[in-house]
Amino acid sequence: MVDLRHVFSLYGKDKEIICIFDEEDLGFGFYPYERPPELYIKYGVVNLDKPPGPTSHQVTTWVKNILGVSKTGHGGTLDPMVTGVLPIGIEKSTAAMRYIVGSSKEYVGVIRLHGDVSREEINEVFSIFRGRIYQRPPQRSSVRRKLRTRAIYDLEIVEIDGRDILFRVHCESGFYVRKLAHDIGLILGVEAHLSELRRTKAGPFTEDTIIDMYTLYAAVYEWKENDEFKYLRKVIQPIEVIFKDFPKIIVKDTAVASITYGASLKVPGIIGFTNDVKKDSRVALITKKGELIAVGISLYNANDISNLDKGVVAVSERVFMERDLYPPMWRKKEGQA
Repeated sequence: MVDLRHVFSLYGKDKEIICIFDEEDLGFGFYPYERPPELYIKYGVVNLDKPPGPTSHQVTTWVKNILGVSKTGHGGTLDPMVTGVLPIGIEKSTAAMRYIVGSSKEYVGVIRLHGDVSREEINEVFSIFRGRIYQRPPQRSSVRRKLRTRAIYDLEIVEIDGRDILFRVHCESGFYVRKLAHDIGLILGVEAHLSELRRTKAGPFTEDTIIDMYTLYAAVYEWKENDEFKYLRKVIQPIEVIFKDFPKIIVKDTAVASITYGASLKVPGIIGFTNDVKKDSRVALITKKGELIAVGISLYNANDISNLDKGVVAVSERVFMERDLYPPMWRKKEGQA
C-alpha cells in the first residue's frame, strides 16, 4: 500500500484519507522539508513578526533583499504601527499568497475609551458585535469607502483596566479593527480609539511559528558564509503549509507532469483524497510525498469520487510545481511507440 506518512506529518491526521489506487514509488520529487536549498527557498514562506513602523511592503522588500531572491509577496497588509503575523511568500510561493489574503484573521489589541464606562455597559456593547456586521472602510484605506458587511466569528474581552480594554477578535478577511474600536466608542457614548493592535493569526500561520527579521538574517548568514542550511529550514516553511487545511487529492507520480503542463486530473491518476473534498470547491492537488502540484476545483464530492472509474475529477486553477520535476510519462510512451 502507498506510504502516506509524510502526507499525514505535513497536513495533520485530523482528516481521513480514502485510497482508491496504489502505486510504487518511482523516486521522483522531494519531501517538502527535504528539498535542496535553492528549491526549498524558491517554494518557501517566512512567517514574519512584523515590527511597528515600516509598511508591509517595506518589510517584504527587506526579506527579498536579505534572501537575495527576485520576488516576494505578503499575505495581507498590516498598518505601519500594527505588529504580528505577516506571511511572506518567496519566488514560486508569492502567487500562493492570494489564498492567505482571503482567509480569516485573529488579532489582539487595546481599545482606549475617552470617558469612564461601567464594565456592565462594556460587556453589553461587546456582545452586540457578533456575526455579520456593516462596516464602511476608514478614510485612510486602500479600498473604496463603500458600505459592506464583514463577519466577526468571535470577540472576547480579555481584561479591562480603567479606560483600556484588552480584547481578542477572530474576523473575516477585510475587517477593519480600527473601525470596530471607533464604533464601540460611539455606542458607549464616550468615543474611543485603537491604541495597540497585533495580528496573531492569518490563515494557517500563527505566533507559534513566527520569526523576527534578525533570526532570518542570521539564518541566511549561516547558509551563505558557513554553508549551513539547517537554520533556514527552521525559519522558512514550505509552500504546502499554506494549504494545510485545504481538502486534498493525492496524485500518482505518473500523472504529476501532465498537470504541470495544464491537463485536468482524471480518475486513473488518483491515489486517494481526503473525505472533505466537495463539488465545485477548491482542492490542493498533491503528490504522495506531500508536494503541492496545483490548486484545483473538484467536480465531485468525496463520496462520488470513490464510485468513479473514468472521467475528469478536478481542473487546475493555479499550477505551482515546475514542469519536468516529475518526468512527462506520455513522452516515454510516444518514444516506445
